[in-house]
Amino acid sequence: MINRVLLLQAQVANWLRRKFSVREEIGASLVEYVLLLTLIAVAAIGALTFLGGSVTNTLNHVANQITNTTSS
Repeated sequence: MINRVLLLQAQVANWLRRKFSVREEIGASLVEYVLLLTLIAVAAIGALTFLGGSVTNTLNHVANQITNTTSS
């Protein structure tokens, strides 16, 4: 009788480990993806803010040259 109880206890413990370990791994990878996506978004916004004026000036200069070339 004690052997059956110990066997049942071991089976339940194994089932619980398998059941909850999968969820923890899925949740951890989801959190990692969200953190990575947030880091990329912050880097992109920072780059656009830092380089925004320079890019605008360059595009305006190119547009003016194209306009002057087609007008001549």
